[in-house]
Amino acid sequence: MIVLGSTGSIGVNALHIAKRFDLPVEVLVAGNNIDLLNRQIAEVRPKCVVVAQKESVPLVLHDNVLYGEEGILDAIRTSMSALVVNSLVGFAGLRPTIEAIQCKKRVALANKESLVVAGQFIDISKIDPIDSEHFGLWYLLQDRPVEKMTVTASGGSFRDTPLHVLEKATVEEALNHPNWSMGRKITIDSATMTNKLFELLEAKWLFGIDKLDALIETKSIIHALIDFKDGSTTAHIANADMKLPIAFALLGSVEEQILKPVDLVEVGSLEFRKIDPARYPIWEIKDAVLENPHLGAVVNAANEVGIAQFFAGKIGFMDISRKTIAAYKAFEDFKPLNLEDVFEIDREVREFTERM
Repeated sequence: MIVLGSTGSIGVNALHIAKRFDLPVEVLVAGNNIDLLNRQIAEVRPKCVVVAQKESVPLVLHDNVLYGEEGILDAIRTSMSALVVNSLVGFAGLRPTIEAIQCKKRVALANKESLVVAGQFIDISKIDPIDSEHFGLWYLLQDRPVEKMTVTASGGSFRDTPLHVLEKATVEEALNHPNWSMGRKITIDSATMTNKLFELLEAKWLFGIDKLDALIETKSIIHALIDFKDGSTTAHIANADMKLPIAFALLGSVEEQILKPVDLVEVGSLEFRKIDPARYPIWEIKDAVLENPHLGAVVNAANEVGIAQFFAGKIGFMDISRKTIAAYKAFEDFKPLNLEDVFEIDREVREFTERM
């Protein structure tokens, strides 16, 4: 397999599953965590390694090192692997997804932005979602008519914070997730609920379902629910650990224990909450975006700029969603005809949001 984002949490777990089931790893792609990358190289002995920056190449303990986006695409094109694990962060993951599919490889997809911005141009039959929510929906599906799909949210860093405090929230506070440690961008997306909007867009493309929603489940053991037309509802319950969806994506089927089962007596009780637009302003445009899913490209571009500005201290936490909503309204007439339109609108929205 090829592992894009090998030093992130998804990549580390993918390599854990690969080691457990003796799956060969042909290519490792990493960013700037060269120390961890070198340890991974020593353990899995890939044929090729790709890093983000040219300056990092001499630091990598391997004799076949490429760099940058073109290095990633070249590694995908020339590899023998039939599977690409794409856990790259943000819009940067789109071209590798497209390249992998064009090379007739399957994609174990954790890069949600690929579907968010270009779902209509991607062959969904080549995608195995790694997100726990979409894995949960897939796991629950049976040969029965579906009425509605629901994914759950943790509520993010500020789910219990008084609303008047949010305007002055710091980066450090925003990165303090109540349930687990994740990458910087996805932690902010969790706090704004943009991550959950993206997951609903993914579900729309993956399952072809129009009735979609999300709710907050504070303990993060229920990942997805399906309402069937007969009036019954099923829920996917599992401890929060990405090894389970990764194992299914890599192996196709799993017949041994990957996770410790949930002890419901130990859990004791569950709490569910509605997603309140007063706390999560992005939820104001949820229905409109789901009706026009191609506008995910606009939302994603503005959101990435807003997060970068928040990290740089240029805007406040609540301004991230405000900028995203403003960009969405400014470009709501956008309708892409092809992938090039997606890349062009990404550039335009970023420029617009930077000037805002």
